[in-house]
Amino acid sequence: MQKRTRNHAFTGGRCRRGAAMALLMIVTVLHAGCGTSVEEYMSQEPNRVVLRTVSMSGGTNPGAGVYGEIRLEFMMENPDIFVEDDSQSSDEQWKTGIVTDFAVGNEPDVLQFFTDATANQLVAMDKFVTVEEIREVYPDYAADTLDWALELAANADGVSRAVPTTGFWEGLYVNEDLFEEYGLPLPTDWLSFVQAVEVFRENGIVPVACALSNVPHYWLEYLLLYTAGEKDYLEPGSEPPESWMRAVELFGTLREMGAFPEDTDSITNEYAAELFERKEAAMFLEGSWYLPGVKDREHTLVLPFPGVPDQKMQPGAVISGMTSGFYITRKAWNDPKKRDAAVRYVMAHTCQEAVQRYYDDGGGAAVAATEVVPPENRSRLAEWAAEYGDLAVKKLLPTDSRMDPQAYQTLIAGISEISLGGSADRLLRRVFEIAEEKGGRNVQGDDH
Repeated sequence: MQKRTRNHAFTGGRCRRGAAMALLMIVTVLHAGCGTSVEEYMSQEPNRVVLRTVSMSGGTNPGAGVYGEIRLEFMMENPDIFVEDDSQSSDEQWKTGIVTDFAVGNEPDVLQFFTDATANQLVAMDKFVTVEEIREVYPDYAADTLDWALELAANADGVSRAVPTTGFWEGLYVNEDLFEEYGLPLPTDWLSFVQAVEVFRENGIVPVACALSNVPHYWLEYLLLYTAGEKDYLEPGSEPPESWMRAVELFGTLREMGAFPEDTDSITNEYAAELFERKEAAMFLEGSWYLPGVKDREHTLVLPFPGVPDQKMQPGAVISGMTSGFYITRKAWNDPKKRDAAVRYVMAHTCQEAVQRYYDDGGGAAVAATEVVPPENRSRLAEWAAEYGDLAVKKLLPTDSRMDPQAYQTLIAGISEISLGGSADRLLRRVFEIAEEKGGRNVQGDDH
């Protein structure tokens, strides 16, 4: 598909600023305020438009630094606009809070949020403006965004409302030096994976860093995909298929093998990452967003999922997609004072130069929504990551992009119990029942 030609007449100011400019601007604002906060200083500007924004680029989330820089640069370039931002990590509590705010009429003006099934409740409230509507007034809106990226980031009904920046993939990070130390081949299939688990466990090293009660998501996705195969993974139907039962039961197999930390039920995903970083764990299944924080970029590699016994999915299939973006709410669109500010703000984050910054900040590991240039002098890990994404034989969206959020949360919450011998049949039947109760839909979110 062809890229839309961009007219730079309306950009809301230049998109790109270097890190030095961002730092200088921050220092200038703080000093000019004579000890006051940035908000207090900026609020002194008369006739200011206050734009309320909420994003997932907060805390330790990828892109948080770039997001903050672009927000501050935007306010410097648009002194008549103050961006009152609330950025947080996108955990389940945050998602629930967003839905609650929209339900009670407390939605922000601009929201960076998911575009898959996670957004279904928000979309049903009809509080977002579509990209098509916005382009009728602002023809250059999302002009730098590639057509296929907008399509990937469309909501479940096929309508584009959010403008994406970057996408993601999920892969198996390995400490290659540990494999070399114990003379082990890299885990490229189930047999080599099992061998690695046995040897590392015998030598006091955690084979797989995983917080089973906190973030079992990535293991769940790949166990389902490789056990069920593409068809059952994407379209399991209204009753849980036998392949899903076997996939979930594999958590018990992995636990019996000693693959996970002994305290896997009580640790957080952040602690699991620390185990991997400290070389106390050999493998860590995570996403492309994890790559920027990896310290040892010469001995850390990313590999395709090693597979499962009697798998139905071809090797090299990858969980990947583009499932988040910037929305403009109807509350802002219908406010003459905020409409233009909201459009300018989204364009500041989604133009080619801004996306390049998000891409560079992530080590070039993500899937970019615009045309970008790979970073120079990439580390060995970044080279492997780029090849990993490019050579994927198949790319599929994760289960939570199709499944009702409450049903998915129920599934995630039950994984630890299943690994301890709980009933996979009972858990999955409950999950499918919840999906059915939520508006007569099955787990892939399609009408019967």
